[in-house]
Amino acid sequence: MAIKALACELPATSGSPLARWQCPDLARAAVEQGIVASISGTTVWRWLSADAIKPWQHRSWIFPRDPDFAAKAGRVLDLYARRWDNKPLKPDEYVISTDEKTSIQARCRCHPTLPPAPRQPMRVEHEYQRRGALQYLAALDVHHAKVIGRCEDTTGIVPFSRLVEQIMTTEPYASARRVFFVADNGSSHRGQASIDRMAKAWPTAKLVHLPIHASWLNQIEIYFSIIQRKILAPSDFHDLDTVADRLLAFERYWQATGTPFDWKFTRTDLNDLLARIDAHESLAAAA
Repeated sequence: MAIKALACELPATSGSPLARWQCPDLARAAVEQGIVASISGTTVWRWLSADAIKPWQHRSWIFPRDPDFAAKAGRVLDLYARRWDNKPLKPDEYVISTDEKTSIQARCRCHPTLPPAPRQPMRVEHEYQRRGALQYLAALDVHHAKVIGRCEDTTGIVPFSRLVEQIMTTEPYASARRVFFVADNGSSHRGQASIDRMAKAWPTAKLVHLPIHASWLNQIEIYFSIIQRKILAPSDFHDLDTVADRLLAFERYWQATGTPFDWKFTRTDLNDLLARIDAHESLAAAA
């Protein structure tokens, strides 16, 4: 159908200034292009919904840009599978996924939040007062569902070093054979200098960087998404101490009730993904 074909084109193709199609815009364009004499946006929506075409939605993506993407991602996936340098990890070797969740605000609502009632959802006042923001630095033991975190005023090399010290002076990591820290390329732990700094301070610790733009391979991000849903939204905190207390209390809750994430993305999946990306780029270059 011509209208469905129109919906599958970018608006600019038809000379429209729109970034994305909406059903009323498609109806108007269909009439202007002589596809139909008249049609409503509701009819367009019904036709597109029948074929699951939703041009008003969009999804962001990014090609891997790190020249060593496969090697860097592969060794992290090996660690998740409890392997390093083609050898299985021993029981006293641990894998820690770490990062910072920045600018967590304390928003104090102007009126108290009301609990759910029959036929009435929880009600949260729209207006709030800002009571500051803190940074949450956390580390997840990916094979034991243990979280160690701390709240800081800011991020940086020194706060991250305090998190590492907190972990490396806590059992079982203090007496471990090796502790692998998986981290992204944020400024707090970027480059060879950060690897050397950690090795000097803690000889049994090894910092392993993810590829650039690969935070989706960092398991601590899954934990951050959980605390965002369960702890921080909706935000209704009187002060930063309340935020910190809630975050640290949830760590204890998680360690009592949580289980390791069922991570299923392997080296094989990575190779398949990169092969599809290479094929896509080859087609684009040939076009």
